[in-house]
Amino acid sequence: VTTLTAPLLSIDRSKTLSTSEIQQLDEEDKLLQQLREIRNKLAHNATKSVDDVQFNQLRTDLAAILVAFGDMGTELDKLKDDSVFESPKQPINEENMKEALRLNSLGTQAHKDGKYSEAVTYFTKATVLSGVSNHDRATFYSNMAASRLSLYEQQETSFIEFEFIDAKDERYRALQDAKQARNLWSTWWKGHYRVGKAHAAFDDHEKAVNSFERAFALDPTRKEIQEALDESRIILSRQSRQEYLDPKLYTKTIPELLKERQQKFGTDPEMVRIFDSLIEEIDPSRADVLKGHKYELGDFNVKQDYEQAAKYFAKAANAGNAEGMYNLARLTDRGLGVKKDHNLALKLLEEAAAQPPQNPIFKECPNVGVAEAEHALGVRYFEGITVRKSLSVAVYWYQRAIDHGSALAANNLGSMYLDGLLVNKDLEKAEQLLKLAARRGDPLGMLTLAELLLSKNNFQMAKIWYDRACEAGNVVAQENRDQFAKKIEERQLFISQCSPNELEEINAVEYFIGLFQTKHTASVLPDHSYLKDYEMLCEHANRGSITAKQLCDALDHFAQALNILLSFESLTEQQEDMFVHKLSQCYRIEHIIAQIPCQMHKRVSEMVNRVLCRCTKESNSVASQLDEDVRLCYATLHINSFELIDQFLGSCTQ
Repeated sequence: VTTLTAPLLSIDRSKTLSTSEIQQLDEEDKLLQQLREIRNKLAHNATKSVDDVQFNQLRTDLAAILVAFGDMGTELDKLKDDSVFESPKQPINEENMKEALRLNSLGTQAHKDGKYSEAVTYFTKATVLSGVSNHDRATFYSNMAASRLSLYEQQETSFIEFEFIDAKDERYRALQDAKQARNLWSTWWKGHYRVGKAHAAFDDHEKAVNSFERAFALDPTRKEIQEALDESRIILSRQSRQEYLDPKLYTKTIPELLKERQQKFGTDPEMVRIFDSLIEEIDPSRADVLKGHKYELGDFNVKQDYEQAAKYFAKAANAGNAEGMYNLARLTDRGLGVKKDHNLALKLLEEAAAQPPQNPIFKECPNVGVAEAEHALGVRYFEGITVRKSLSVAVYWYQRAIDHGSALAANNLGSMYLDGLLVNKDLEKAEQLLKLAARRGDPLGMLTLAELLLSKNNFQMAKIWYDRACEAGNVVAQENRDQFAKKIEERQLFISQCSPNELEEINAVEYFIGLFQTKHTASVLPDHSYLKDYEMLCEHANRGSITAKQLCDALDHFAQALNILLSFESLTEQQEDMFVHKLSQCYRIEHIIAQIPCQMHKRVSEMVNRVLCRCTKESNSVASQLDEDVRLCYATLHINSFELIDQFLGSCTQ
């Protein structure tokens, strides 16, 4: 309200206005000021609620303002008694309802027996019966969508091919059925979940993530939603980072990789094999890693076998080898040779990242697998894959990976500075990190650096790094080489026609526009420990500062919450409840105060999830302050996932 009314109150008026028009604008300004005052009374109220007398007075004042601006009094009255939100009553045909439930039961059993086509027939008959409630009809459409997707998978495994996607494609029909379920019962998690599964079947994971987040917001305790959401986020992350175009990630056999290394660096493949055999004698766990790579990629007299690769990586991991842990995590994430398990992959990455950065035997060499795992953890926290999405934790892991030699992490963190994601937009810092990534051999870092240098009119270096990106195998750079060269020519011509003053003005405007195009979110500022500012804030509070007093109060609650967390390795349910209550008290006053240390993020998230699960089970019979507290904590901890929180808070108010 404050933001919207500010430009209306400060806008310049035309000098040609008549006296009556000026009086009308003055009256409107008074109404806007009154609107802001009502907002401030509510926002800064001493308690989180108002009594009936206060409510009626504020509502009367607010209604008068809204009517003056053109709202209908009758419509406002409907809002007061909530009649506008009431669902129309449906006539129910008991006979048809009974028959529909019978058909649904038969369809469910047919689905369990793998007779998906038969199941679809039963569900279809149930959906067309009249006099059935919308919620039940939504259930039938949801079940039908699931059967259609299973039927599609069954057809695929039976080598039934479709030349093109049309309305006969079971995926298309499943998507239509899922949307029907969602429309009939918009607050039911499963309708959104089914829509997500259908989008995922089409490999449209951006839409799938959107639907899964809505489903998860409506019921965060459902494990199947989290698993589907993680899977689509992982695939979407790979697509957005164009992993499928990264030449380093192409599947090549060991001989092909050795030949490529010989062409680039002049290394003799036989000498590399001899060196590896010597290392195997010194470090048995390294020998298992090398065997794992041979089975993963294929080698002379070794047929590709992911299951054998996973066994050797697991053996190395059990011996404390970071590279074994990291590679086993990769295979586990993709379900290659082992059962797909994103949570286990996360655990393996955390174990690999916890290993010393120097090789335990060759101290002057890096411990392979550590930086790679740290970078992978950064990606997980950036995307919110099996963990609570947290850009500050992503920055922490990216920086650790950079310190230990990761080129990919340098590119990712550089891109965050380039876009102003969490960190303040800083083109110089972005350039430093992108140069580091490029010099360490990351093709995507070379391409991003080239584009940044072009925007800074450094044409010579932009061309050099773009050419290097092409030579390093970046497919995007190779495909757009001519367009990039044309961009340079057009930019050079434009600059040659501008005076120095005009060019300076243009650069200033471009920089200013860039600031407003950043993806920075004010609610997720860089980590800052407000605890160390407590004494200073107390001094200001004692001098009468209301803001400082509020911050001190928030810090008191946060300190008590941290004390509970730090005092015990494992907490009882009662201690967990008290932690949640104290953290929620802090969030209510000023959430930015609660800067949870990176190493505690996972523990806090898991604790909040446990309390939320307990409250969800009890909420049908018992209303509690704890239920409200934990929902507030859950929403604030997931504040980066805007769609999810929007849906979650909507379900909470209902």
